[in-house]
Amino acid sequence: MYRHIIHIHIPAFPIAVARVSQPGLRDRPVAMAPPHSERAFILSVSLEARREGIFKGMPLKKAIKLCPDLIVLPPNQNLTGKVSKSLAKVVAHYTPLWEPSRPGHIYMDITGTDRLWGSAKDTAIRLRREIKEHVHLLGMVGIAGNKMVSSIASRIGSSKGVLDVDHGKESAFIAPLRASLLPGVGHARKKILLEELNITTIREIAALDMDSLKLIFGRQAYVIHQRALGIDPTPVYPPHMEPTITEEAILSQDEIDDEKLLRILYRLVEKCSHQLLNRSLCPRKAGLIFSYTDHKEIIRQINLPHVSFWNFDLYAPLERIFLKAYRRRIRVRFMKVWFQDFSPLQSQLSLFSTSSPVTDKKAMAFQTLNHIRERYGYEAIKYGRAA
Repeated sequence: MYRHIIHIHIPAFPIAVARVSQPGLRDRPVAMAPPHSERAFILSVSLEARREGIFKGMPLKKAIKLCPDLIVLPPNQNLTGKVSKSLAKVVAHYTPLWEPSRPGHIYMDITGTDRLWGSAKDTAIRLRREIKEHVHLLGMVGIAGNKMVSSIASRIGSSKGVLDVDHGKESAFIAPLRASLLPGVGHARKKILLEELNITTIREIAALDMDSLKLIFGRQAYVIHQRALGIDPTPVYPPHMEPTITEEAILSQDEIDDEKLLRILYRLVEKCSHQLLNRSLCPRKAGLIFSYTDHKEIIRQINLPHVSFWNFDLYAPLERIFLKAYRRRIRVRFMKVWFQDFSPLQSQLSLFSTSSPVTDKKAMAFQTLNHIRERYGYEAIKYGRAA
């Protein structure tokens, strides 16, 4: 059966979300970047800002020089998360097979739903209309027989906001497009293709022999060749429904000092621990992500040795994997901690206590801290280590 894959693409999603609550930002050059940092990089750019020559990843200082009227917004993860959930509710009404690839980008497999929703194009038009009515966002929709081509179609767009690639026409559709639109052709490889082989379109990549492709793309040569022919067998993966407790921090100033980074890590673990205690959940798995100034991202996870929600039990394993992973002497810009695979708090007390007096005292101190925060706010009291 021929697949029908829809890709919803809301350009500059964080900025589009901000414009819903702040209409004065519309039709103006807007960029999103971490606040209070002279060395910050642009995280998202509006269409008006792109016309001024600003792009994602550009240093904020350079962007402001280039466009003095640029409006710079700080990231608002809470607002973006809420709108993402609202968007997911609209999408989930049409199919259980939907995959959020990143905020503002969702794949949907609507194969076999013709009798329920009509043709794929009719479904896409209705879906786009519902997103505009319920979430107040205007998205571009691409339809094709696979994820890659539907994604490219949504980025190119059309005057009506919906672009449907006919069955069997995927290769012909992408052939004349610029090579950089093909997944896997990054900035460095694009430069090699242009300067050494004078290749600018996807059609020319598809025409290369496998030996030439291996020189440029290495082990990915076969996959790149398949993509250049419009072939992508990747399925749409449903979202992972397991609950996650997470906290993150965009550093106001890029940091390289281990002590300061561990202080931030402790603060994130402490906030997660507060959520776990309030929900009476004990995680079995934990993980962290941190990214360097040069955008290289490190991801690590670990099975926790003790089932606990106390921050003094949760912090030590994460500190160990952070110190093992943090090998490059380059400044860190972003950190995120998460906890998963929860077991409920045991309601029955053990006949013979296995905890030590020191642990009991720490637990009592933590509970007292929690009571103070519940009454006076989370920031009313802090650990010296995290202050």
